[in-house]
Amino acid sequence: MEKNNVLVVGGGGREHAIVYALHKSPKVGKIYCLPGNAGIAQIAECHGDIKATDLDKIVAFVEQHSDIALTVVAPDDPLALGLVDRLEQAGHRAFGPRANAAIIEASKVFSKNLMHKYGIPTARYETFSDYEKAAAYLKTCPIPTVIKADGLALGKGVIIANTREEAEAGLKEIMLDHAFGAAGKEVVVEEFLTGFEVSVLAFTDGKTLLPMASSQDHKRALDGDKGLNTGGMGTFSPQDKYTPAMAKNAMEKIFLPTIRALEKEGRRFQGVLYFGLMVSDSGDIKVLEYNARFGDPETQVILPRLKTDLYDVFNACIDGTLDKIVLEWDERAAVCVVAASGGYPLKYEKGKKITFGKLDDDVIVFHAGTAVCPECGEIVTNGGRVLGVTALGSDLSQAKKKAYDNIARISFDGMFYRKDICKTH
Repeated sequence: MEKNNVLVVGGGGREHAIVYALHKSPKVGKIYCLPGNAGIAQIAECHGDIKATDLDKIVAFVEQHSDIALTVVAPDDPLALGLVDRLEQAGHRAFGPRANAAIIEASKVFSKNLMHKYGIPTARYETFSDYEKAAAYLKTCPIPTVIKADGLALGKGVIIANTREEAEAGLKEIMLDHAFGAAGKEVVVEEFLTGFEVSVLAFTDGKTLLPMASSQDHKRALDGDKGLNTGGMGTFSPQDKYTPAMAKNAMEKIFLPTIRALEKEGRRFQGVLYFGLMVSDSGDIKVLEYNARFGDPETQVILPRLKTDLYDVFNACIDGTLDKIVLEWDERAAVCVVAASGGYPLKYEKGKKITFGKLDDDVIVFHAGTAVCPECGEIVTNGGRVLGVTALGSDLSQAKKKAYDNIARISFDGMFYRKDICKTH
């Protein structure tokens, strides 16, 4: 069988999970990763000097490596900047949405307006580009309320305000203090929804949409869903409250209407479309957010459960032949617990040596923020979220126990992790 070399753009836990899944494919040969990390480097050739947002260098790298059959653009920033467009224009195959479709994540205002126009259920909302008008609205809107920076903010540009004082402080942080830079020039203020959350990632070629196994992320830094929003402190799959009837309802009222809406707007979406959903006590399902790529850390529990060859799925999305693909899943459950640097998601130190004890053979440690120390050759911390420890089990309880048993065997100075991931099991 012919082997195909692949480039994965990105360097976090999500990218490690993608590389891990591609590495298992009999059709994939050498894997390159830009910039990669210490864990990815164990199964791929990493080039840490090329950032995921350096489009010129990435395109040049692909031009110089004619053996690359496919480039997988994993993070949100290069997608929004148009890396897939650039690669396609240069004659290369690339997996991921083009920039005009990736805007569904890159602009909260765009996505909310799209849902409103096409009748896709979501929270009631108002948008503001003027700070004074937004501040005036916050004096009268229902509390709690949710304030979102319009642009990309590493998953952290969302403030849930339980009091008017918190709302005013959050708005000031986004629009005046520019905590999220240009992402906060415009804001969405929306209704606070209650119920349970579920993340559903879906492969799509723009016509056919295949949902992946469900999962749930834990965004807050501390136990009990307290503390600041993060990129994600852990996740589990499946989200067992999400029933087949709910999945059918979501497909009919949210998933397919979204890709059709994008098609009608001239923004055909090919890649992974992420649906962050809230299911109310009465069973109503609404969209909390869209992402234009694999979620992080959801990917770390979903791809280890995927039995279908990921390389085949990627190519079917590009070629418009996803209707020929059947996704098969490992029936076991998966839980991922994230080990983070002390101080995350605010200020934290890097370069802490990581000590790995003897881990169970079937536990996967996905590296997020790691590097190899050039002086000592040891694996050290290099980010806020450092590792994701993923375990599979016959059910969520078994997977959760295994994940926590194993993360306890890993240590670095300042390490912390939530103790209540998948808390109901």
